[in-house]
Amino acid sequence: MTEALLSFSRHHKMALLMLLDTLLLPLALWSAVLLRLGGVWDPKLNPFWWIFLVLPLWVMPIFIKLGLYRAVLKYVDDKLVTTVFSGVSLAVLLLMAVIMMAGITPFPRTSIIIFWVFAMAYIGASRFVLRGLIRRIDAHDAPRLPVLIYGAGHAGVQLMLALQAGREYRPLAFVDDNPQLWRRTFRGVAVHAPAELPLLIDEFAPKAILLAMPSVGRSRQRNILQALEAHHIPIKSLPGMADLVSGKASYDQLREIDIEDLLGRDPVPPRVDLLSANIGGKVVLVTGAGGSIGSELCRQIAALSPKHLLLFELSEFALYSIHQELRQLAPTLAITPLLGSVTDYDRLLSVMTGFKVETVYHAAAYKHVPMVEHNPVAGILNNAFGTQTCAQAAQAAGLATFVLISTDKAVRPTNVMGATKRLAELCLQALSDAGSRTRFVMVRFGNVLGSSGSVVPLFKQQIAAGGPVTLTHPDITRYFMTIPEAAQLVIQAGAMGEGGDVFVLDMGEPVKIIDLARRLVHLSGLEVKDTQQPNGDIEIRCTGLRPGEKLYEELLIGDNTLPTPHTRILRAQEHCLPLGELQAHMSRLKLACDELDAEQAFMLMQEVVQEFKPAAQTADWLVAASREDVAG
Repeated sequence: MTEALLSFSRHHKMALLMLLDTLLLPLALWSAVLLRLGGVWDPKLNPFWWIFLVLPLWVMPIFIKLGLYRAVLKYVDDKLVTTVFSGVSLAVLLLMAVIMMAGITPFPRTSIIIFWVFAMAYIGASRFVLRGLIRRIDAHDAPRLPVLIYGAGHAGVQLMLALQAGREYRPLAFVDDNPQLWRRTFRGVAVHAPAELPLLIDEFAPKAILLAMPSVGRSRQRNILQALEAHHIPIKSLPGMADLVSGKASYDQLREIDIEDLLGRDPVPPRVDLLSANIGGKVVLVTGAGGSIGSELCRQIAALSPKHLLLFELSEFALYSIHQELRQLAPTLAITPLLGSVTDYDRLLSVMTGFKVETVYHAAAYKHVPMVEHNPVAGILNNAFGTQTCAQAAQAAGLATFVLISTDKAVRPTNVMGATKRLAELCLQALSDAGSRTRFVMVRFGNVLGSSGSVVPLFKQQIAAGGPVTLTHPDITRYFMTIPEAAQLVIQAGAMGEGGDVFVLDMGEPVKIIDLARRLVHLSGLEVKDTQQPNGDIEIRCTGLRPGEKLYEELLIGDNTLPTPHTRILRAQEHCLPLGELQAHMSRLKLACDELDAEQAFMLMQEVVQEFKPAAQTADWLVAASREDVAG
């Protein structure tokens, strides 16, 4: 029966509610008169019994006008009381007017006040009783997952209310660090101290812990996650406060724990003058615009009011994707998608002169270490000669600023990818040292979370598939930074250089990859399978270092750094080669690449990039790489 009622259409449900009120209103007036007269008044002996029947005729239009029947019963809240109060009060005033105009003098006047109370109680209580009935039916029909909410502030309470109205989760208790909130209850959900968390887990067996503290800093979130990690229960989190306030996300849109939450790195507010210096009102070109770093640069540049944004990309699909996204983000901005290769000098020069480009952010590069190790000639042509070609075109077109996105792997490289990026730096340093009108700036940083080749998405996929989680070595460590922070710092660093500068971003503390893998497993509610836990869920397996891979990454070749106006940006003092000497090396290297001689190109790279010390595994790939390049 109840399921049939719930399946009624919206209009049928409204009609049933109106019928219910048509019965409740006369009942409220009858109850009021009986209570006033002690049950001795008989309307059959009185000619004014019709007042009970006509009462709904003017009350129902009032309720309809106030929107009482537009509210969805399952989601009615305290605002309903205000609506019922207003409607019943107007009904009482009209009832008094009808009694006075009809001259119903025997009608007990004080019963009108009692009717006001009874009508409020009958109409209001009927809604809350129906709401409770509907929610019970929903809970019975769709069992919800029991959860705990960490954080009993405004966000936590809003999350609890959203979950109680939904059908997926059932909040059982709050956990909060604030002693003033302990033992309080919100809609029947009590607040407990963090020390009671093990007891709550034993009592309720929650399927997840929901972190509802969107306004706290990442370092504080990291400490909380470290404390929760030991319980091996899946953890989800609310979106950030900025997204909640802007309306981009709602309180019931829970997300998986992001890796930046685990790192606990609080962002530094950007300097607006540095952000807009090379962008505001200028024509800006981004190469590799469809890549992970390039696309984020485009998003942030679009928000800084450039005159024109040019997207230069070799991949048609990547270019289409970022162009469509930017059209939504900045519909009034002039954005031009351009297909082309960074090794095509004529195409680049035509674009730069034709659009009168003023600033270039050069993000186009092959950066997946094993992939470039297998294809060294392709990596050299794209990363080193592509950068040189772009820089020469920028110089010929008279551009003001050229910013190269470099990498920590360019420091004492052990792989071809790192060596090509260091060679790209040397090309810009030589051009700047020779005296160039274009200001060449290099920005060097480590791994960015979520970029192509990042371990984090791979780990999550492996955990979801039941494992094993694979990493190359138990001692391998890496620096990490989020893509938005990296792009923001790149833009600011690009505004500070005088020419030939190598800037290094403060990447924080290095992270052991195996610790990162363990934490991701634990925060997914699973146990690592090892010798201590042979019955665990996910095995972590070390496969051995890949060709050219280093255990530890560095950001500086030497120890000479200078501070800058930004606390997270340092200026490195690196050696460079004279332009003539570098050009001689580049000519021989280009000849080897044109002949697809990977072994010769590899040897020449060691000559020009003096810090290049290839790993032992790299030599084993040279012959195979030569064959692959020739086949290609």
